[in-house]
Amino acid sequence: MSSVEEFRTAIRDWLRSQLTGEFAALKGLGGPGREHEAFAERLAWERHMAAHGWTCVGWPKEYGGRGASIEEQLAFHEEYALADAPARVNHIGEQLLGPALIDHGTEEQKARFLPPIRAVEELWCQGYSEPDAGSDLAAVRTRAVRDGDEWVVHGQKIWTSLAHESQWCFVLARTEPRAEPRTEPRAESRTPGSRPHAGLSYLLVPLDQPGVDIRPIVQLTGTSEFNEVFFDGARTAATHVVGAPGDGWRIAMATLGYERGVSTLGQQVGFRRELEALIVLARANGAAADPLIRDRLVRAWTGLRTLRAHARTGTEPSLAKLSWSHWHRDLGELAMDVRGAAATLAAGEPYELDAWQRLFLFSRADTIYAGSSEIQRNIIAERVLGLPKEPRA
Repeated sequence: MSSVEEFRTAIRDWLRSQLTGEFAALKGLGGPGREHEAFAERLAWERHMAAHGWTCVGWPKEYGGRGASIEEQLAFHEEYALADAPARVNHIGEQLLGPALIDHGTEEQKARFLPPIRAVEELWCQGYSEPDAGSDLAAVRTRAVRDGDEWVVHGQKIWTSLAHESQWCFVLARTEPRAEPRTEPRAESRTPGSRPHAGLSYLLVPLDQPGVDIRPIVQLTGTSEFNEVFFDGARTAATHVVGAPGDGWRIAMATLGYERGVSTLGQQVGFRRELEALIVLARANGAAADPLIRDRLVRAWTGLRTLRAHARTGTEPSLAKLSWSHWHRDLGELAMDVRGAAATLAAGEPYELDAWQRLFLFSRADTIYAGSSEIQRNIIAERVLGLPKEPRA
């Protein structure tokens, strides 16, 4: 038996033995548009996983992980989904910040922050986007000023997933004035200080303190997973900057690479289950008899195989993100067409949605969050294909 199969058998057997009793009721709960479901109970479940060594499986062993390979991580996510285990609550800490600290943090930062992430004792959110700086992340206006042994943070972040459930936020903030791009000399000859993204820092900021105001945003699904976060004199230790001050852009881009790459392995399995359920529905209600619907279902099936290949081979993160986000958005639209007129009716008052309606509404955000499709295409064109950069004003 290969190491991957041994790993798969181990997590399968553990899930079968543990998703019982009080945890059995959590099966199938949570996920995009449904993060409000049994959050405290899912948190307890994930801490139970941590106690048995089943969180952070891809982390190196020296930091509390299992050092699992990509194939083993994929097996983990597949078995987790097949067991109908509840959606994870610690994704941002485990899959985004943790790898960033392992690769770029100081030994003191690793010792302070990695153990609570692995044990699911501290939850994290991501403070990147702002009202006027979403796709143009280099334009962030949140600023931080050094005051003795602390950074003082002022500004606003938006679309901050699960901030209302988190204890910490990694914040991209400007710690040096922004230098406007020059028109002369040519861009290739600019000094580092002339780059718009120079002077940004990657700060680790506690949320439970004066000067932090978190306001949930009501979404199309009627739920509130996203938030606005206002910083008005919030403070964090001077040592809580990852990388050097002013080097935050590099760390932020590395974090986005984790978000668009390995961290999506679990999504692939969820996508497969959604597609399989939609095919069953299409056969049951007769929609599969329509040749156009049938053709779209086949295209979705083949597209899913492509996504799986991306996950296995470590495809360039921007290409992977562009692919899965459009595939999933299209699946939501296909689900509405399979359901027909019934898709337009709420399941109950005042605004009770079924799983297909939640899929359709929430997947509208897939092509926007974690880097919009327009930005991903620019990255692929400029950094992968080597095409000329888009003209800047």
